[in-house]
Amino acid sequence: MKGLLFLGLTASSLGLAQTQHTDSLKVREIDGVNFTKRLPVAKEIINVQKDLDSRNLGQDLPVLLKNQTSIISTSDAGNGVGYTGFRIRGVAGRGINVMMNGVPFNDSESQGTFFVNVPDLTSSASQIVIQRGVGTSNNGVSAFGASINVISKDPEEKFYVKTDDSYGSFNTYKYSAEVGSGKFWKNRLSVMGRYTNIHSDGYIDRASSDLHSYNFTALFEEGKTRLRLMAFGGKEKTYQAWNGIDRKTWETDPKFNVSGAIYDADWKNIVSFYDNETDNYRQNHYQLLWEQGINDHWNLETTLHYTKGKGYYENYKQGDPFSRYNLPNIIDGGETVQYSDFIRKKWLNNDFYGLVSTLYGKFENIDLNFGAVANQYYGRHFGNVTGVFYPQINESEYYRSRSVKNEVSGFAKALVRLNDRFELFGDLQLRHIDYNTRIITAGDGEGADLNKNWLFFNPKAGVNYKIGNGKVFLSYANAHREPNRDDLIADSNVKSEVLHDFEAGLEKQFGSISFTANLYYMYYVNQLVLNGELNNVGAFIRTNSGKSYRRGIEIGALAKLSKQWEISANTSLSQNRNLDFKIENATLVKDLGNTQTSFSPDIIANVALKFNPNKHFQFALMNQYVGKQYLDNTEDKNLQLKDYMLTDFNAQYQFKIANNDIALKLLVNNIFNKKYVNNGAVYDGEPYYFSQAGTNFMFGISWKIQ
Repeated sequence: MKGLLFLGLTASSLGLAQTQHTDSLKVREIDGVNFTKRLPVAKEIINVQKDLDSRNLGQDLPVLLKNQTSIISTSDAGNGVGYTGFRIRGVAGRGINVMMNGVPFNDSESQGTFFVNVPDLTSSASQIVIQRGVGTSNNGVSAFGASINVISKDPEEKFYVKTDDSYGSFNTYKYSAEVGSGKFWKNRLSVMGRYTNIHSDGYIDRASSDLHSYNFTALFEEGKTRLRLMAFGGKEKTYQAWNGIDRKTWETDPKFNVSGAIYDADWKNIVSFYDNETDNYRQNHYQLLWEQGINDHWNLETTLHYTKGKGYYENYKQGDPFSRYNLPNIIDGGETVQYSDFIRKKWLNNDFYGLVSTLYGKFENIDLNFGAVANQYYGRHFGNVTGVFYPQINESEYYRSRSVKNEVSGFAKALVRLNDRFELFGDLQLRHIDYNTRIITAGDGEGADLNKNWLFFNPKAGVNYKIGNGKVFLSYANAHREPNRDDLIADSNVKSEVLHDFEAGLEKQFGSISFTANLYYMYYVNQLVLNGELNNVGAFIRTNSGKSYRRGIEIGALAKLSKQWEISANTSLSQNRNLDFKIENATLVKDLGNTQTSFSPDIIANVALKFNPNKHFQFALMNQYVGKQYLDNTEDKNLQLKDYMLTDFNAQYQFKIANNDIALKLLVNNIFNKKYVNNGAVYDGEPYYFSQAGTNFMFGISWKIQ
């Protein structure tokens, strides 16, 4: 239990209000956030500028959140740039409901969260609201581990120009420029825009990333009316690093990347690598947010949204049969050629659009919250293939399918104050999903012909009991979640998941110490758990586990030791078990009994020591301990990731020159050069690892002129 010496990190992980020291750190009061603060759920509300800005030097949002309660972040490239992800309470990204300004961000079909498509998202955010467990009803898929809402920042009231630049290990750099107009046109209108370019060679061989992102926001304010027009998104090109490596290779050559390997005729030795084994994708988000104060009691927020995504990933396919691509064999020199080398591109072209509307009511003893959502997703999947040695095979399409997913849902919430101590909470949600996918051109197992419908009723209830300057709470939430596209293609009879979530918590201030504790019991029926295997695009394959549970305790504390010193901590102790787990195949059914759920360590713990000698300097030492975890659900010790402990160092120096605000930032990750793995997979019964970088650094400068 050596990890208990290193219990947690940031004050924001406690979900407690923080004292702001400068005007630039102020965050606008938002109805949805204020409502969430009072709810009987486990939550964290992060002030991005105060809590994340000093470390925001190019790494993706999941990595910046890695020290929050019950979170483990992962990185394919090994250094936090490119394809990254996270797990909360052991639940992977597909079970985490991510929203941006209340608009669903999870891909409608895969349910995945691909932050690589919106690089440098943190620079355009003001707050991040995390609800662990089911939480309360939100837009999008149900939360089976947590929900996260990223709230964009508003344009500032005064004109400014800002640049954020950084450079670090593995030729990683970030160039970012942002301009804000300040208020004009009779003090009603303000606009801002940001452009960012991030590049990294990656820790893993050839795991490079070239990322571009932008954000444009226009804000109109007049009386009780606020209109925000937002356009944001990004373009990414990443060399694939989603295959992992076997244990022997990890021990001798942890940076090795098999993606793009071209072998000799005997398939024994690698002779070269294909230089464009890449993922290429562009995603653009458009949101029109209308906030209208109706009277002293009612406020309406309505958002129209549209997301356009298009891109492909490219592979060198060696020695594939022509028949795989619906191509006839070729006669060459009088001989029939059945196999050859190809360049394959798998495309995704999709549109996601809809409306999200929420009505807030505030009265003396009751707060009300009504929401309605209507969204449609239209996706086109198709693949092209080009011959390497036969130029006559030029961009031939070999499969095509299309998918349509419609969702209509609504919820009603109420928070009722019975007296000075008791508050009751109720939440009812009804969600209907229709998913239809059709094969247009058949090709080697690509796509399926399916028409599925689900109707889910998700009730939630809880109670708050105030104790001085704190409270205790109890809550229950029921949630249902539909399978994703990959689940359905693998098994058209796969079952939807059901979750019963019981939470009990404490939030309390003891003098200079802020304390939170949360007990939870999450009982799943037909939970879709990772079986450790990957499909042909590096995504984890899931299977229904029957009945299972996650239960644990999460504790957080923040202590102001003096004006200069602060220590904060969180720890998660849990049990994550499949009940009567069985492995089934064509010949046998093997009963393994109760087993530990994959990728679910029993302990995650963080601690941070923060030192502010004066108003200019800030130093922080951050530690994370993660217990052992399994790559599948069999409890095979050969398929186990060892526990690890990491220590990071962060420093910032802020000063002014005339009207220039300047900040120098330094981030050193894994300062003790720990060799570790936080993610892996299973191939043919053997473990495969995703190597993570040893000691690495980023240095940056932020320059703001007003």
